Amino acid sequence: MPRLLAACVVHQLRSDAGAVGTTAIDKRPVDGPVVVRRLGLHADVQADRKHHGGDDKALYAYGQDDADFWAAELGRELPPGWFGENLRLEGVDVSGAAVGERWRIGETVEVEVTMPRTPCATFARWVGGADERGWVRRFAAAGRPGAYLRVVRTGSIAAGDPVTVLERPDAPSVAAVLARA
Repeated sequence: MPRLLAACVVHQLRSDAGAVGTTAIDKRPVDGPVVVRRLGLHADVQADRKHHGGDDKALYAYGQDDADFWAAELGRELPPGWFGENLRLEGVDVSGAAVGERWRIGETVEVEVTMPRTPCATFARWVGGADERGWVRRFAAAGRPGAYLRVVRTGSIAAGDPVTVLERPDAPSVAAVLARA
């Protein structure tokens, strides 16, 4: 059964060489329930609100299958939050989700898939900088971007909650959208 493995919020703001000078990519799992609001998880933050956050990017979800692929590629463990994601899901093809697809997480929260994550230089620096040259191109080419989500119905979620696909429109997947970009 598809389920939420972890809900992750910012652990620590970090200095970053990018234009904003700070990044909130360091996400870690929350113990127990966390409130999902219209603009994301309670206690989370986005340092670069021009490119992250807002109604259409309230949450970032990443699939465990995709994380396992990258763990094998990079030769290291990639715990929940490592991709800067708010939600680590199991049994859901997050990168294969259709734009407009709706999910229920737990008993009340409903979200809608809006777009893929577009990898950026901040993400490349987080992954390993010079140790992972070409990371942005490599991540995009793999077709495992994860999905940004709009919050349709607020509520509370916790690790272990079931994830149910409520609606899947006839639309391109987030991976296909990224491939066309």
